[in-house]
Amino acid sequence: MKKNNISAKRWFCENKATVILLAVCALIFAAGCILAAPKAEDSIPAEEYSEYERAKITSVLTDSTERDEASDGGWRGEQLLLAEVLTGQYKGETLMASNFVGPLYGVPLYEGDTAVLIISTYSNGDHTATVFEFDRLVPLAAVIGLFLLAAILVGGKTGAKSLLGLLITLASLFFILLPALMKGAPTLPTVFGICAYIAVVSLAILGGVQKKTVCAMLGTVSGTALAMFFGLMAQSLARIDGLRVTDVEPLLQLRQTGTPIGLTGLLVGGVIISALGAVMDVTMGISSSLFEVSAANPELGRKELFCSGMNIGRDMVGTMTNTLILAFLGSSFVLILYLYSIGLSSHQLLSSAYLAIEVISGISSSIGVILSIPITAFITAYALAKK
Repeated sequence: MKKNNISAKRWFCENKATVILLAVCALIFAAGCILAAPKAEDSIPAEEYSEYERAKITSVLTDSTERDEASDGGWRGEQLLLAEVLTGQYKGETLMASNFVGPLYGVPLYEGDTAVLIISTYSNGDHTATVFEFDRLVPLAAVIGLFLLAAILVGGKTGAKSLLGLLITLASLFFILLPALMKGAPTLPTVFGICAYIAVVSLAILGGVQKKTVCAMLGTVSGTALAMFFGLMAQSLARIDGLRVTDVEPLLQLRQTGTPIGLTGLLVGGVIISALGAVMDVTMGISSSLFEVSAANPELGRKELFCSGMNIGRDMVGTMTNTLILAFLGSSFVLILYLYSIGLSSHQLLSSAYLAIEVISGISSSIGVILSIPITAFITAYALAKK
């Protein structure tokens, strides 16, 4: 027991700075969650409302679904089902539910399947059910489980640390960033602040608080800031902003009904978030490489280390730039295919908001990655060499 206490004390002394930083970050996270949390307001229950609940299909009464060759083999038709509700106030009750299936929505369901029902309750107490979608909770959990298993088996302790960083990233986005934006927090400063917080915490978890990770932190924050500034410049030149982003219309309706969400900064806010991961990868790679180079030859000066960092970074530019551009093009592949199919002229295509948004997003993120290379190389070289 005494030996264990000594080992724990020694570990704490060796990682004191990391523990303190992570403790401060935990306090910041808690404070952010409290500030961003929606205010509790008394509300009168609606006389008519709808709930989404899980249910198990116990019987298929009628089924007219069939493959539609004109829709590339998509399903089309209607089913009448009996479903036992598994959650909510109607748990245990068997309801009759209609399942409408089309090429763009819904799938046929069979006995034993689990689905999500829309249960509508009316003022007189009656309630009806309609199938919302096939319940994908178990398949998605299996996919996520395989991802976690692969990360831990291949990455070992480092893989487990990366998963912890991913968890903090998701928690920061969903419990702080999104609620804060819905409460009217300024879009770009809030997004940039959360991304800087994510970078610091993730790198501290992976490498602890030491020169190498501090250099990577500074390079990441600087590169992400440059991506933001370049995105602002590009959207100003193109005369476009977040109000032209796809699917922004529901948010515009929310703002018009009183929700103080900032919309114009959403385009560049997306650039910041998408650039963060790639910038972190590049800055940590350069910082780690320069530390190895310096350890192998401690006599190297700042100029030599900076040149080495630039050489290493140049090898990363091509792949990282392609990764970002292809990621943006891949996410909009269906839209690009549609624009191509309608035969737009070059003038019409190059002047469209859709193309401008994709170009600004991809190029701005790539600029952040590229410019983070000399910044990180300079910071790391300055921190390592004495001459």
